[in-house]
Amino acid sequence: MKFGVYNAILHDRTLPEALKAVKALGLEGIELNTGGFLPAVHIPNHQDILESDTARDDYLGIFEEHGLELLGLNCNGNPLHPNPNISGPQSHDVLNAIKLARRLNQNRVVTMSGCPGDNDSATYLNWIVNAWSSAALDVLDYQFGVAKKFWKEANALAADLDVKVALELHPQNIVFNVPSTYRFVEEVGATHVGVELDASHLYWQQMDPAAVVRELGSLVYHAAAKDVRINAENAKQVGVLDNSFDRTTVNRTNMGDQEFVNAWPKNSAWDFVAVGKGHDSDHWAEFLTALNEVDPNMIVNIEHEDTSMGRIEGLEFATKVLYEGADKAGIKHK
Repeated sequence: MKFGVYNAILHDRTLPEALKAVKALGLEGIELNTGGFLPAVHIPNHQDILESDTARDDYLGIFEEHGLELLGLNCNGNPLHPNPNISGPQSHDVLNAIKLARRLNQNRVVTMSGCPGDNDSATYLNWIVNAWSSAALDVLDYQFGVAKKFWKEANALAADLDVKVALELHPQNIVFNVPSTYRFVEEVGATHVGVELDASHLYWQQMDPAAVVRELGSLVYHAAAKDVRINAENAKQVGVLDNSFDRTTVNRTNMGDQEFVNAWPKNSAWDFVAVGKGHDSDHWAEFLTALNEVDPNMIVNIEHEDTSMGRIEGLEFATKVLYEGADKAGIKHK
């Protein structure tokens, strides 16, 4: 098993500076964002790498120089968005990431399944949270039909290049839990598209990440270590499906075209926190044990989104707890 960092939290510095920080943490490498919702800050020369062996070798040399590995590519976005100004670039980015992975000797690309609208004329995505009405099931049937068109193409490309695409089980996507994963794999006929297990999104939905890993087995290709704290008193009144988000005009993160990330609820039912702030090392030991059972060579990358902690501070804390979990699970690490 290998442990690293997803690089989005280090977008405030150059790639060499980011690698120095990862090295200092005692981790083994870094997962790089290549497009989608976020810009490819640490790999801006996509086309050069795709076309030039020299450019590729020079780029990989940066990792060798720092004694670290490239631990997968990331391209989280919505390739199925009904707005073509969003789905166009983001579906292109996913396919490009698969090609780029092969060029960089990688065999894992992390992304999201995406979510369409509810009909061919839709302009906004429509995530079905609770399909208690027949109309909601009609929408799901339509959405999986849309998904098949794109993901069959992506699966064929990934198979041709021997790359595995790992879909993050993330709400507001049609693939977000075990049943939706199985439906996706069956309808797409997926051979090279599985899942990435980001424990955080399972925790807040009251799912057990280790149980999900053991159920999905070989469909689990990749993993992320990110934690969630349930704010019990708030959750008693609003539940975990809380829509009390606010619009913001400050430091907005663009998600494509005119869509932006909103401000987090003030009295939130749950929050993303550093690994160990929501679940102790015993929980992480069980998660790592399950991953190790599926694949002893599994890559687990820390994703830091705890706004109460600094970038390096949060990564240091997460690394300590994750390594404690690995020790309890009997899994070797640096």
